[in-house]
Amino acid sequence: MRTNNGFPRGKRIRAVLSVVVVAVALLLGCAAGADEGIKEGGKKVGEGFKTIGKETGQAFKEGGKEIGQGVKQMGKEAGQEAKKTGRSVGEWFRETGRKTGEAFREMGRSIKRFFTGE
Repeated sequence: MRTNNGFPRGKRIRAVLSVVVVAVALLLGCAAGADEGIKEGGKKVGEGFKTIGKETGQAFKEGGKEIGQGVKQMGKEAGQEAKKTGRSVGEWFRETGRKTGEAFREMGRSIKRFFTGE
């Protein structure tokens, strides 16, 4: 099921949940890191940010792929509709041209009959 912005609901929820889980792990790691020292706590925070960055990047990558597929599909559909419209417009012009030609031929015949008395 897609939401209004084009992202699938499940993947968006998964990405948000993973960010929340990492944030909680960071908070717990920071609390544990207070006993181990500032240096160890800093390492854990850095690792947490690195993990968040990877997961966020992956979510953007997947979202970009899905948006690209959606744009591709819309382009195909628009092209098919333009093709159908072009055909119907072409048929209309062809029919209109045929009718116009026939009207001028009939007008010529009428003028000929008027002057020749046929």
